[in-house]
Amino acid sequence: VQLQASGGGLVQAGGSLRLSCAASGRTFSSLVMGWFRQAPGEEREFVAAIGWSGIETDYADFMKGRFAISRDNAKNTVYLQMNSLKSEDTAVYYCAADNNWRGMIFHNRHDYDYWGQGTQVTVSS
Repeated sequence: VQLQASGGGLVQAGGSLRLSCAASGRTFSSLVMGWFRQAPGEEREFVAAIGWSGIETDYADFMKGRFAISRDNAKNTVYLQMNSLKSEDTAVYYCAADNNWRGMIFHNRHDYDYWGQGTQVTVSS
């Protein structure tokens, strides 16, 4: 599975960005998709994930309703809509795919099998 993330950039605090991650190489609808982020000097942390059909989603506690994950299986793409951005959201954002046969959503990055290259999100205060 190849994952290509895009949509990062520089935005002012309070602004919005929409990240996209296009997948290829495997039936997309059989993958649980996740977003993680990593700030300089920090561990890579879970942001959000979405199940096969797009109905089941899960978020990190710090999201507090600001972010929304979605997917379009016809386009083999997963999205992360980020609103009310804060300076502490500055990080490299990675999309990841989990090929678990139960379709369960996990927060641990070690459960994910495939990773994209990351896209930089910088929020200026």
